[in-house]
This record gives sequence, structure tokens and C-alpha cells, in this order.
Amino acid sequence: MNGLDWAVLIGYFGVMVAIGVWSHQRVDNVSDFFTAGGKMPWWLSGISHHMSGYSAVMFTGYAGIAYTYGVTSFVTWSFPIALGIAIGARLFAPRINRLRSRLHVASPLEYLKNRYNLPTQQALAWSGMLLKIVDVGAKWAAIATLLSVFTGVSLNQGILITGAVTAVYCTIGGLWADALTELGQFVIQLFAGVAMFVAVVVKLGDHGGFFGVWDSPELDGHAKPLVGPYGTVFLLAFLFIKLFEYNGGMLNQAQRYMATANAREAARSARLSAVLWLVWPLVLFFPMWMSPLLVDAKKPDGSDAYALMTEQLLPHGLLGLVIVGFFSHTMAMCSSDANAIAAVFTRDVAPVLSRRARQWTDRAGLVAARVTTVVFLGLSMAVATQVNSPTFDDIITVVIKWVAGLMGPIAIPMMLGLLRAFRRSGPTAALTSWGLGLLAFWLVNYPISWNVDGGVPLQYQVSIPLAVSLVLYVVVGWVKPEDTPERDALIARINTDDDGSAAALPLAGQAEAAPSKPGP
Repeated sequence: MNGLDWAVLIGYFGVMVAIGVWSHQRVDNVSDFFTAGGKMPWWLSGISHHMSGYSAVMFTGYAGIAYTYGVTSFVTWSFPIALGIAIGARLFAPRINRLRSRLHVASPLEYLKNRYNLPTQQALAWSGMLLKIVDVGAKWAAIATLLSVFTGVSLNQGILITGAVTAVYCTIGGLWADALTELGQFVIQLFAGVAMFVAVVVKLGDHGGFFGVWDSPELDGHAKPLVGPYGTVFLLAFLFIKLFEYNGGMLNQAQRYMATANAREAARSARLSAVLWLVWPLVLFFPMWMSPLLVDAKKPDGSDAYALMTEQLLPHGLLGLVIVGFFSHTMAMCSSDANAIAAVFTRDVAPVLSRRARQWTDRAGLVAARVTTVVFLGLSMAVATQVNSPTFDDIITVVIKWVAGLMGPIAIPMMLGLLRAFRRSGPTAALTSWGLGLLAFWLVNYPISWNVDGGVPLQYQVSIPLAVSLVLYVVVGWVKPEDTPERDALIARINTDDDGSAAALPLAGQAEAAPSKPGP
């Protein structure tokens, strides 16, 4: 990097902070901070939903997969996400929006106290927060890894720089700041991604051109959609995982649905995000697929290939723009996660821990939300310094194995609890599926894997916990049904599509009768 690249990077950080300061004026209460007061346009929500699903892990961990295996990086990652969100546009997005518009909740988990009971809500809240700390820690480590390639700063310095800038804008501006910075980040990444795509295509003339390049020995097997550990079982498992995760199971995407004006707008938001996930990653991944022709990765997993290629192909100025693109994805995801976890803690956990928290004024609740955001970011940054330790192995292991494997047991009671088909599943089903799903993750990834030659394959490490949770949630619900008139009425409120006629359901009290018209 030279002075021009540094100017682009510093200018980007300055703009992000300025957006946070401007967004501060739109935040008057907790609802504004966590759900934008339900006033976010569907197109902004859709772009924000899309951007909050990325991070620098794509340019490190998944770049390594693309360097080693080729197009399977798209087939087994962004394609399942696109398909899962498209399904969720009808199945989950409208219902999640109604949590805010009808139940007046500001946290995606807030409704669980009425849908199940307080212990279930607390179990999912605490485990979700802890998982998110690890997840975001991996994202900080990924962007710090890239920053060290370009600038030579240490891993810890890179974590501190990116975390501090993110903390400023997302803490003072809330979800509005997240969404508006994500819009700017999307525009930046559009230019950066196209610049990198064009630079690589120009270089392919020396290797047979755009179509002939696939016959190169360096790309042997790169055109196969499923290869190595990323086979059919992994693809199907990832599709189910991403169906839950990217429609709200990891909390931050749920907030984008809640932030729109009504259920119809939430569905449009989801459809836009699904289209972006189907198209845009192709532009980003293509240079990664070609990277074995252009660079020799120094790391065994190839995670530095994209950064090395960027340094080699792009002139200064454009190099700075691409680096900003790396930051934009990571900061988008981490800031949205911080906002979501702050919502869970201040709305779901703090009132249980403290009587004073139940009596917070709007101002006190807003202060608590901002303090919680800073604390979460600090904890995740501390975890980031340990991502490459023996405990976590490496960045991609944390993201794929830990996050994908643990997300299912946490998300299934939350997501399936929205649907009429699972109204019989109550607190016993939810806690059983959660607890034994987490136990299955530990058994498969550690004691069993230690005793299997070569370890348990990755596709089973991530799929078995989800399968255990899903089966138990359904089976226990049928064996021990716990549907009550109050729970049925709550589910009916979430599942009716007349947005103008349904009155709000109090969070602590008796549910009223609801219209019977089925929703999407």
C-alpha cells in the first residue's frame, strides 16, 4: 500500500463514522435503535440483509476453498444461502416482521417467553450470545489477517483498528447506521469487485482466455460443483443450515425483516437479498477460482491467495478500494451482529437479571443498548486474538464447524416456533432439541471424532447436530403436545396476513382471539 491506498482506507473509515453521527439523530428510543422503528424501506432492508451476511472470511477462508477446489465454493456456500432466503421470503420473513408490528418486540427472541416459557427464552438467548461472540471473533481475525498482508500490522492491531471504528458508528447510530453504512459498503464493493473481475479476465489471455482457461493443469477439478469434503451431504446440510441461519436464526438478519413497515415489505426485502446472493458472489468468486494460475499461496489452506492476487494485479488507489471492500463486508456483518446481541441482552436477559432493568425509561434503555453493544464488540475482539490458537484451529474452522454446527440447535425452536405446523411443540420440545443438539455437536466433533480414523467428515460435523435438534423438536412435540389457547392465539397473530386489522398482543398477558385467514 502507498499513500493513495491509505487515503482511500482512512477516508472510508471517516465516512462510516460520519454516517453513524448522522444516524444518531434518527434514534430516539430502543425501537429505533434495534428495528429502525419499522420505517426502513424494503430495498434498503434487502441490501442490508445481503451485506450483513458477508465478512472478510469470504476473502480468506472461502478464498482458500476456491483456490483449492474451485467452483464448489459457490455451489456449497452462496447458492444454498440464496435458495434458503428465497424460501424464507415466504416462510419466515412476513412472520418475523409481525413480531414487531403486532407483538411490539424489539428483539427476535423476545416473543419466546410467550411462545414457550422464560427458561426456554433464556437458554436460547445466552447460547445465541455466546455463539455470536465466537462467530464475530472469527470475522475480526479474518479482516485482521488481510490487513496484515497489505500493511504489515500485527493481528491484534488490525483487530483493534477495525473493531474501534465499527464500535463508533454502530453504537451511536443503531440499526439505521448499520443499514446506511451497508448501503455505502455495497456500492464500494460493487466497484471493487468489478475492478478485480476485470483485472483477472484481462490476465486470462495468457492462459487460454475466459473459456479455455478451464483446461489449464492448475485448475484441474476446479469446474466440478461438488468435490473434496464439500459433497452432496454437505450441500444438503448447508442448505438446511442456511435456511434457518440467514432467515433470522443468527438474529441479525431477523432484524432486517423486523425493520420494514409490514410483512409484504419484509418479503420483498428477502427476495431482493436472495437475488443478490445468487448473482453477486459469482463476480466475487471468479477471481478466486482463477487464483492458482496467477499466484502461489503461501499459507497451506490458500487463505492468502486473494490478497496476494489483489496486490499483484491492481494499481494503487484501486488496491485501496478493494481493501476497503474487505473491510466493508466484515464491518457490515459485525455491526449488525452487535446490534442484534445488544437487543437480546437488553430486552431478554437484563430484565430477568435485574429488577431495575424492567423499569428502564426510553433514555435508560437506549444507554444500556449502547453500552451492551460496546461490551459485545470488546468480547468478540478478545476472542479474535485466539482464533488461530489450538482451541479454535483457524478462521474457516470456526465459521463452518462451530457456527454452522451450533446454529441449528439454537435456531430451530426460534424459527419453527413461528409456524402453525409446529404449534404442538412447546417448552419441553424446545429445550430438549436445544440441549441434545448441543450435546450432539460436542460428541460428533470431539469424543467420536477423536476415535475415528481421520476424524468425522466435515459434512457430518455440521449436519448431525441440526438433524438431532430438528427430529427431537418434531417428535417431542407430537409425543408431549403443549399447545395452549394462549400459545395458539400468539401463533395465529403471527400467521395472519391482514396487516391492518390485527391488534398488538401484549407480551405479558392473555392472548386475544385472532383472525383465521392463513398467511404466507
